Amino acid sequence: MKRVVSVSLGSARRDHRVQVELLGEPFEIARRGTDGDFDRAVGLLKELDGKVDAIGLGGIDVFLFVRQKRFAIQDGLRLMESVKITPVVDGSGLKNTLEREVVRILARETNLIKKGTKVLMVSSVDRFGMAEAMSELGCDVTFGDLIFTAGIPYPIKTVEELEEIANKILPEIAKMPFHMIYPTGKKQESQDEAKVQKFAGYYQDAEVIAGDFHLIRRFMPSGLKGQTILTNTTTPEDIAFLKEKGVGTLVTTTPVYGGRSFGTNVMEAALVAVLGKPWAEITPDDYLELLERLNFRPRILNL
Repeated sequence: MKRVVSVSLGSARRDHRVQVELLGEPFEIARRGTDGDFDRAVGLLKELDGKVDAIGLGGIDVFLFVRQKRFAIQDGLRLMESVKITPVVDGSGLKNTLEREVVRILARETNLIKKGTKVLMVSSVDRFGMAEAMSELGCDVTFGDLIFTAGIPYPIKTVEELEEIANKILPEIAKMPFHMIYPTGKKQESQDEAKVQKFAGYYQDAEVIAGDFHLIRRFMPSGLKGQTILTNTTTPEDIAFLKEKGVGTLVTTTPVYGGRSFGTNVMEAALVAVLGKPWAEITPDDYLELLERLNFRPRILNL
């Protein structure tokens, strides 16, 4: 049996373990949170190194992509470099492949995404594949990177402007402690009430709210009117939260195992274990071909 473990800076309350079969091979897939404790995460990674088939890094990004440029988050690199033997990934490879394809599937097979759909992406540089696919389909996209990460009420409206701003600010942001730019540990279980009130209009004006679930949750106001959420990891508790806020449809890009969807980092780690190739040698076509063989499909849940 192959073993895949996600080591996350997120809350340990979200831990989960399942056994599944992928292409006829049994897998144990687990998620272990460290409640935002960076040193604890490093220790756990060193403990797992060489003892599992692949490791995912959760609750943190290592690489942010904007078109062909890649920006490395220094805290993420420190975690990745603490692993010496086992392949370790952060989910960015899957975001650039699976999540692009999910947007195209939704446009092709549903009425949730189409030309002119008002989309709010709470953060785009961590899911540039999804953001670019939305724009290519002619959606009316608001990129909320400055709004929800920096608290600056400036909606970015084109991929070109997003690229220009990202090239200017990401080199410096990448040097910052990660907890300053993304909720880790207990912050994932609470909302930023000041920003919820200040920026509620962006949520209410959108038809689709897309991106990282913890960011979506942290700033989500009450009184939504049937909006669609397009995101990654959700638990039964998350689904109850979305219903309470007035969300109409939940779409998750990764499959549901044991009652919840796992993060892209976990699923990318599983794909790396299936492929049996060094991560640096895996291409987007490798991922897409394997995703097709596994028949990965987005989950659409009417709330």
